Amino acid sequence: MAAVLLAFAIISTGLYAGFMLTFQTGIMPAFAQLTDEQFLTAMRRINEVVPRPLFLVTFVSIVLFPTLSVFFPVDGRTDYQRNLLISGLVCAVLNHVVTILGNVPLNNALEAAAKVTHSPSDGELRLAFEPRWNQYHLLRTMLAIGAFVLMVSSAL
Repeated sequence: MAAVLLAFAIISTGLYAGFMLTFQTGIMPAFAQLTDEQFLTAMRRINEVVPRPLFLVTFVSIVLFPTLSVFFPVDGRTDYQRNLLISGLVCAVLNHVVTILGNVPLNNALEAAAKVTHSPSDGELRLAFEPRWNQYHLLRTMLAIGAFVLMVSSAL
């Protein structure tokens, strides 16, 4: 059972890290080329589509499976391997903290601005959103990749 839990921890974290990296290296650079109006529309659509059940399962899994793996007794696991797994879990939790306290409030503010009659111009709104969102996203991408690398390393 321990091997299965660790495998699920590694797989879910790898999928999530890949998703974050795809945004970092492909989607956001492509969106950077859009006009302000196109960018804001695209980000609003992404924010509607991404938080669906399959994504949410993965989002929860990158904390759930490593947590279960840490607490499930394993014969032969060294303290070093356990510490790598715990470090990966810490990275996953910090990723969630950045997402929940950084990116999500920006996403919500972007959506709320669309419903206000006297919102800032598209350029002002983008300037208030994009640089900060990208900084938070880079941080959470690095944390997700770190979590994945540490969890894989814990299995070696």
